[in-house]
Amino acid sequence: MISPVRHVRLARGAVAACILGAALAACGTTSASRPGRPAPAPAPASSVPASPTPSGTPSLAPGPGGLTPVFSNGPRTKGKTVALTFDADMTADEGPRAARGEHFDNPALIATLRELRVPATVFMTGRWADEYPDEARSIGSDPLFELANHSYSHYAFTGNCYGLPRVSAGRMRSDVERAYSALRKAGVPHPMPYFRFPGGCYDKAALRALDGLHVTAVQWDVISGDAFATDADAVVRQVLDGVRPGSVVVMHCTRSAAPTTERVVRTVVPELRRRGYRLVKVSDLISETNDRS
Repeated sequence: MISPVRHVRLARGAVAACILGAALAACGTTSASRPGRPAPAPAPASSVPASPTPSGTPSLAPGPGGLTPVFSNGPRTKGKTVALTFDADMTADEGPRAARGEHFDNPALIATLRELRVPATVFMTGRWADEYPDEARSIGSDPLFELANHSYSHYAFTGNCYGLPRVSAGRMRSDVERAYSALRKAGVPHPMPYFRFPGGCYDKAALRALDGLHVTAVQWDVISGDAFATDADAVVRQVLDGVRPGSVVVMHCTRSAAPTTERVVRTVVPELRRRGYRLVKVSDLISETNDRS
């Protein structure tokens, strides 16, 4: 078990890293509403429609007043299932860093997931898909995985979200639509109708802005702490200590900013299976949630 002191240190380190890097999501909270500093707006969306996916894909019904629904975990009483999710993060302004040789992809992680036969849900920014179209197409065409939307720009949808620049209210919807366009342009045949807010930061205004896109906002209940982590064992302990039936675990598919994740997966997956957990995709957990029988 990870000690309380170590847990606090790890959590503080993850938050500090997010503030410094502003490149990764999933080290944040599920809500933020304080105003943030203005930031350059992302480019306008493509005119390609944003119909996310074929009918029949599991999703949640809209919330009160038609708000975009939010999913954080599956049922706790329908067996020991857990979904590993991976954010493929790249912000709209990080092209020069990629040009200088920084790697925002992680082919070794994807190869390990395939080797271990791990179903997984990957939340990908449109900018990542633009930078690595072959990898996006490979992931999105593999039935072992499902590929979902993590915005185009990886700019925040609220203020004060771990130092991320902010998308204006009028561009939130188009940023999501532009991400779907980028995924399709890369050759992803069926991007899922799931959206993960950059940094995990959202409020009612953000949920309302996405009304009509027919997406389910997917959060998590287990923070891996892999963002900028250098101690793989600490990340492993944090995941294993946090997992419960129906959990959604958030990790990253970004080599430069989450260098331990592939090693973490090699340890976590066999241990979860030893404990009787069945690894599933987010769509499986949503389907279980919708199944009232």
